[in-house]
Amino acid sequence: MRDDTSLRPVLHPVEPLFVTENASIIDAIRIIDAGAQQITIAVDDKRRLLGVITDGDIRRAIMRGVDLTGPASQILNPKPKVCKASATFEEITRTLLNQDRITRLPVVDDHGCVIGLYRTEDLVANPFHHGIPVVLMAGGLGTRLRPFTDTLPKPMIDVGGRPILEHIIRRFISQGFKKFYISVNYMAHVIKDHFADGEALGAQITYIEETERLGTAGSLRLLPKEMRGPFIVMNGDLLTAANFAAIADYHLETGAEATMCLREYTVQVPYGVVAQSDGRFIGMEEKPMHRHYVNSGIYVLDTSILNLLPESGYFDMPSLFDNLMQKDPSAAAVFPLREYWCDIGQIADLERARREIAQIAIG
Repeated sequence: MRDDTSLRPVLHPVEPLFVTENASIIDAIRIIDAGAQQITIAVDDKRRLLGVITDGDIRRAIMRGVDLTGPASQILNPKPKVCKASATFEEITRTLLNQDRITRLPVVDDHGCVIGLYRTEDLVANPFHHGIPVVLMAGGLGTRLRPFTDTLPKPMIDVGGRPILEHIIRRFISQGFKKFYISVNYMAHVIKDHFADGEALGAQITYIEETERLGTAGSLRLLPKEMRGPFIVMNGDLLTAANFAAIADYHLETGAEATMCLREYTVQVPYGVVAQSDGRFIGMEEKPMHRHYVNSGIYVLDTSILNLLPESGYFDMPSLFDNLMQKDPSAAAVFPLREYWCDIGQIADLERARREIAQIAIG
């Protein structure tokens, strides 16, 4: 009988993922981004495991308002799931493919020193997120981008030598997503003629054809009735360096029915803001900055919430989230984007995107 060690997945090197116990959260972010493994591993000077920080841990810290210059130890998971170097293939598989959706598994020796990392995608042909379909909303009129949209649908406006929508699709494909539904209406033939069935890009594209304006959620009624599980929805006029695999994993981890991706938006008041009470001066803050989170136009939804759509008419995504919250106040999660993001809604946004496209272009 063959020793099952011959079936082991690839043991990935971990040195680039190490962070010291005195590192800051910003240090951890840099290592996660550079290592592209969605995890950083804290070790002591002898490589003994102190804990891990995942991309999801970083996102949750951002939402809590944690100071990113503070110590990484405050968001560290000191007791992550690990496996021994002697673990069998069955043990490794059981840990990585259990219901906890663990996608990264540090490997330690008998002294607790980290010697490698196992990944879910090395065990199965289709990791959790790769089978998730993507719905792209490309049916809007784009009236604020005239005269460009007099002859083209907004997602087909050229940025850096390619249509906006092609940049979006190529980024998804580069992260393992293959199946797309594109919701079209205004000048739909331009989009369909350019992408056809997606084979030239290595994708599978199906078109959802709106005969009237249905809104960002209303067009979801046209998805195949047999669809099951989560799917990603994204506006077709966005350019972003978002890690869609991390977004999908986060959604699965939270158990939410819907996840809305957020972007931080900062507004500076150009004057000194005065605090007062009953006509008495209390104090003044000079030109304060106010930070808010705004809807980024990227979502992960479970097909279960499609039952909350009205049978007909225009319906937008915020209204769908409102309906979900009325059904279950804990059913929706949020995911803060910290990567590049540009909503091309106006001429100034288009000019910015054309200046910055080199930061995110794929292929």
